[in-house]
Amino acid sequence: MRHPEAEPSPAGHPAAGFPAAGHPLDRPELAPLWRAFHDRLSTGQPVARVRTGPLDEAAQNAVADLLGLDRLPGPRPTLSLTRLDQALRDSCGEDTRSVVTAIVGPVGDRAAARATDRADRAALWEWLAAHPVVLAQPALGAWVAQVRRAGLIGDSVATTRNALTDTLRALSELPARGEPLPVFATRVLNDSHALDDGTRLSGLVLRALAALYDTAAPESAPERRALWARAGIADDALSTTVLTAGLRPTGDGPVARAVTTYSRAGHATHLTLAQLRTPGELRFPSTTVHITENPSILALALQRFGPACPPLVCTSGWPNSAVLLLLRHLAEAGAPLRHHGDFDGEGLRIAAHVLAKTPAAPWRMSATDYLTAHTRTGPGPPAGRITEAPWDPALSEALLTHRTAVLEEHVAEDLLADLSRHTDGRNAPAT
Repeated sequence: MRHPEAEPSPAGHPAAGFPAAGHPLDRPELAPLWRAFHDRLSTGQPVARVRTGPLDEAAQNAVADLLGLDRLPGPRPTLSLTRLDQALRDSCGEDTRSVVTAIVGPVGDRAAARATDRADRAALWEWLAAHPVVLAQPALGAWVAQVRRAGLIGDSVATTRNALTDTLRALSELPARGEPLPVFATRVLNDSHALDDGTRLSGLVLRALAALYDTAAPESAPERRALWARAGIADDALSTTVLTAGLRPTGDGPVARAVTTYSRAGHATHLTLAQLRTPGELRFPSTTVHITENPSILALALQRFGPACPPLVCTSGWPNSAVLLLLRHLAEAGAPLRHHGDFDGEGLRIAAHVLAKTPAAPWRMSATDYLTAHTRTGPGPPAGRITEAPWDPALSEALLTHRTAVLEEHVAEDLLADLSRHTDGRNAPAT
């Protein structure tokens, strides 16, 4: 039996026992009802009936009074939204949504929030995959996949995007200028501690470098230091060198005089990072410079052309800080840069790196060049892991099809034939 004193009050008038302040239906015994309807309305899905409870005896009486029931509901009743709306309009002139908003708080829309969250996540991963730093060096695709599998940082799209933005900014500046890590972090990220060992950002950058260089992610402090060093961080300015031949800069600086003297004598030159940083007066001519991946090609060119050897720079595999600094000096002087490397997975990644970090253009690095050489030389060593070649997508497809490499030494005669058109006649050997 319901208690007479629990009869609902006329519409618009607080019932006896209601609080003087706040909503008249904000009563402890009705709290389970409001929470249940608030939760269901916040799903963003259509609502017809809502299961409430558990209701104690006081709550059951309050619900029966509110809905005008002739008997008490059970401890977990399923109630009609339409009936509750009508009862509330009769008692206080409001519907259920208005009442639960006033008592519990704003009604959300979890379905819409989930849809927005999915869209935000998708947009984040699309942004990362299409970022210019990633597109320029497809080897980073493996890192992108790894980051995506790891999921959001703190379950936050904004936090994750901020961290990835800083990571990509750092990657765009690597290899560095042979500077200490705090100096690099200050210059690029305006925070000397941003890349300290153990920080989330340093982990992201190092995993990206491991994917770029196709090595295992570093697990120890020495391995992390070695990977940073490979990316031009804290390089020894004296032992970090670049191999050159045929460069003939002008100027009264010691580097210009020494390099030109060696070139005129038909010798190669190793330039240190320290020399390139403070070369004195050094002016390069705006003549084409060819870049090779392997020292053997430079040695063959010197053997063939001697003092007439055209300008050559050798990356000796992955370019270090000295290589890239020299190439930037040459580009600033207006010298066209042309890069050639091995036709294998590593050669494609090195070429993509050089083309991304300098204005260099590919030199005999097309799918047609590979297929022609492959037909002529026959199967070579395994090509290794193949990533995209941004300058010619068909090249990666051709390597994936044949799975064998064509090394620079296999096409040396083609390269030397190209170089012969750039020899310096003034220094050609006597015939």
